[in-house]
Amino acid sequence: MSANTSTPTLPLRLGLAMWSHNHWQQSLYGKGCKNGDRLARYADVFSTVEGNTTFYATPAATTVKKWHDATSDDFRFTFKLPSAITHQQQLQHCDQLVSDFFAVMSPLINKVGLWKIQLPAHFGPQHLTQLDSFLTRLPKQLPVGVEVRHLAFFNKGEEERALNQLLIKHDANRIIMDSRPVFAAPPTTEAVIDAHQKKPKVPVHAIATSQHPMIRFIGHPDDLSNDAFFNNWLARLTVWLKENKQPYLFIHTPDNNHAPELAVRLYKKLQQQLTSQANDCANLALPNINLPQAEPNPQFQLL
Repeated sequence: MSANTSTPTLPLRLGLAMWSHNHWQQSLYGKGCKNGDRLARYADVFSTVEGNTTFYATPAATTVKKWHDATSDDFRFTFKLPSAITHQQQLQHCDQLVSDFFAVMSPLINKVGLWKIQLPAHFGPQHLTQLDSFLTRLPKQLPVGVEVRHLAFFNKGEEERALNQLLIKHDANRIIMDSRPVFAAPPTTEAVIDAHQKKPKVPVHAIATSQHPMIRFIGHPDDLSNDAFFNNWLARLTVWLKENKQPYLFIHTPDNNHAPELAVRLYKKLQQQLTSQANDCANLALPNINLPQAEPNPQFQLL
């Protein structure tokens, strides 16, 4: 399978943490959309998605084909490597697991923007040789992103520099988790309490170690409370775009019920930012993104 080379490259890819969510029936999918059509409807609006299900289990070959057929050549998945590879084996003695996984996923190879290597919090500086060896063995044509959670990799010291240099060496992207917004929310709802318990609370280091820096923005449940946190990303994303990088921006919320609305609104803020710098960003115009929303929620007006 070959990618559609006639499609212009998007300056930035915007997506959500999933493509199927019951709450999006009237906002993203529209009335009458069947479950089996959700990915296609999602891909009509967003250009990428986090594929987290592969972390827990490798899908059936028939499922992989359905995902391929539901999306255009320009759509990009970002699939997590299975936990058996990253957490159980910690990237060691897993060549057969890796080979088996990519064999099943092969129909989507040209539609994957990043293969995500999410490492557990106990994977620290003493394990960097394992990461180095693993990235060395991976086929070079596979774009990867690495998410670390050990606090030593956020101390701006030798351990973090060693990690960043390793990623640069392998042309691997460092995945950036921004959980500040959700941790700024009071734990007064079940969804926020659950997020506080499960989401990592790590410093935000906005560094690009390759061409596709990935931001996972875990939003505040109050829509407008996200702006103070996202304003810094407006500047950083603009810099990366000027450097001809193609960032991946994923928007979450504690329950994800209104994640599509938040994602589009924040994306439009970035559009406005680039428009205001038209002299410097003339070639970085972002295509319009709109939701097929018949009855907008007054809390999430798309301005």
